[in-house]
Amino acid sequence: MSASDVLRPDGSDYDAFLYAEVGEDRTGAAVTVLSALARLDLEPWTEARELARLAREDAQVRLTTHFEAITDIPALALASEGRAAKLVSLLPKRAPLRVSKPCEAGTNKSPKISISWTTMALVGVVVLTWFFYLAQTG
Repeated sequence: MSASDVLRPDGSDYDAFLYAEVGEDRTGAAVTVLSALARLDLEPWTEARELARLAREDAQVRLTTHFEAITDIPALALASEGRAAKLVSLLPKRAPLRVSKPCEAGTNKSPKISISWTTMALVGVVVLTWFFYLAQTG
């Protein structure tokens, strides 16, 4: 694992969102989403991942709430809702979680056994048989 992987645990999926500038603080320093979230003691990649999992509207509301809690960035106070909507559009689109379909009546409900488990079981039976054979003849 490289040093950049430690600093960016989820890779570059969230870079456009996290490194987007949101304004300057009262000292004139540029502030990104990453540094704004860090100012709130939030882990930026975790928060970005959670925002990406939400519906866009819910993510906008949550991000707006975060921005409203930051008082030392004047630009955030002016248009936090509109800015949040633009920033949420930078989040990667996530596929919805798959929900497994219930079994229909009359279908085979037994679990499928993978080939590797079957192979391991057969090898185990052969090895045990061989040991018993050696024990009987030895």
